[in-house]
Amino acid sequence: MRSPIPDYLAEALSSVESDESGAMADYIPELAAANPDRLAVALCTEDGRLYSQGDADVAFSIQSISKPFVYALALADSGFDEVMAKVSVEPSGDAFNEISFEDGTGRPLNPMINAGAITAHTLAGPRDATPTERTSRIIDGLSAFAGRHLSVDEGVYESEISTAYRNRALANMLRANDIIDGEPLDAVVGYTRQCALLVTVEDLALMAATLANRGVNPLTGAPVVSALVVRQVLSVMATCGMYDGAGHWMTNVGIPAKSGVAGGLIGALPGQAGIATFSPRLDEHGNSVRGVDLFRRFTSEMGMHLMEVPPPGPSVVRGRELVGTGDQAVQILSLQGRIRFAGAERVLRDLENDPLTQKRVAISLERVATVGPVARRMLLEAVRRLTLDGHDVYLIDPDGALPDPDPGDGGRVTVVSERLGITE
Repeated sequence: MRSPIPDYLAEALSSVESDESGAMADYIPELAAANPDRLAVALCTEDGRLYSQGDADVAFSIQSISKPFVYALALADSGFDEVMAKVSVEPSGDAFNEISFEDGTGRPLNPMINAGAITAHTLAGPRDATPTERTSRIIDGLSAFAGRHLSVDEGVYESEISTAYRNRALANMLRANDIIDGEPLDAVVGYTRQCALLVTVEDLALMAATLANRGVNPLTGAPVVSALVVRQVLSVMATCGMYDGAGHWMTNVGIPAKSGVAGGLIGALPGQAGIATFSPRLDEHGNSVRGVDLFRRFTSEMGMHLMEVPPPGPSVVRGRELVGTGDQAVQILSLQGRIRFAGAERVLRDLENDPLTQKRVAISLERVATVGPVARRMLLEAVRRLTLDGHDVYLIDPDGALPDPDPGDGGRVTVVSERLGITE
């Protein structure tokens, strides 16, 4: 069977193709000369399946879409404390190039506006890196997100650097506030080069999918940044990624996102997919007009809004059964699904309201896909308390859903890979 997803994406493009509203980013000559009718979309699942339609092979400059990825590299390279000391995470409510500094500290309000992005650029790579080495680290890092080597469009770079007077002013203010070290012009040059990296809409979808996949590139399988870094980056994208239109975007679309003035737009839906669109005409916020419409359609028709919580699935407690007779009888509590806090709470409630009565008891994870960190601690505490209540406790865990099951002081558990291990 041929997948209907490409047809759906093509239909979505067709629905916005006639919209010619918005304007090109004419303050950058190279971008002003781009073809305004380009239109593309790509979707990459968390396991690396890529779908695309339209002008998917057309390369364009990444521009501000580089910001969340460079912020991720800065967090990975310099650590959370140092980055947070230099860049805040508060929505500015201002346009991307406004002078938005925190009162008292001089920190840029967030890493998605230009002042914050210039600062984040200086925090990627080793502390003693030269400007050239730092730029190379950033290009290599963004290439790892994209799964292929990315190169700089020198024409776009020259066009932008020749008119980067406002960014130079921002960098000088950052240096005056001791937010960045070194020569302000070096920071602007490096930041401008990162914005001039050439990507396709498929590259962007894969980069967004790497964020959706906890920092692991789903195509290459290579870890790029940690899951903790991804959590921070997606949080800031959700609140600040769409500049002074971020609140409207989050309520209406509800996906952590980032736009670029070349017409690119990405969204990362944690645990599901990365999505990217390309259409160069921009609205008053600097976001792609047709790209925003496409994302609004995806949210409406595909239920992608983060706050649109699906109805509860089957109970995590699948059931109980008694296996064997006499002293060898084992009472088995079978669990299922992906267990997080709410699911683990249901297990503890079940054990409290209807205690296990056999001497030998087992918790079966045969139908469990994953156990979250909090749920892991809750289940192991249940094992500990069952032990203290006089039970011999077994854990049936053929796929290692609960690794290193140490129930702590006074607790004991025997792990088996199949039920035969407790009934023989």
